[in-house]
Amino acid sequence: MKKKAIDQIDLKILSILQTDAKITNHDLAGRVHLSPSSCLQRVRRLEDENYIERYMAHIDLNKVCRTVTVILTVSLHDHTNENFENFNKAIKEFPEIVECYTVSGNFDYFLRVVCPDMKSYLALNDALIERMGGTANISGHVVLECIKPFEGYAIDALVE
Repeated sequence: MKKKAIDQIDLKILSILQTDAKITNHDLAGRVHLSPSSCLQRVRRLEDENYIERYMAHIDLNKVCRTVTVILTVSLHDHTNENFENFNKAIKEFPEIVECYTVSGNFDYFLRVVCPDMKSYLALNDALIERMGGTANISGHVVLECIKPFEGYAIDALVE
């Protein structure tokens, strides 16, 4: 399927849906000044063309359970493709690793890890170190407080 160029109305739809995915099509149409049928066609096209990858609920884990969040910085000893591939494969084995970024600078990766407690985190850390066979330095930084959680992209500021 050929992608249609994205326009300002599409950008507004994306901006609204990323912060309120449960909005009704009728209300969304009103906010972007389209008829409900035209709005629904645009949303379906944005989904079909993978501008919208998925819909998720943002869960307040503090209301569900106790957790510890740790940001890991990882540096690989040798920057070979094999080491990067091994690390990329290894982190997918741990569901507690909820995000991973390859980065530039002093580290190769930033990971966000969410565990039920420190004992579980330490076990994960040990398992990750063992899985990597000494080919990486891993340093953990316990999150004390989240000052600004992710609440969507500033689409208006990113797209001119």
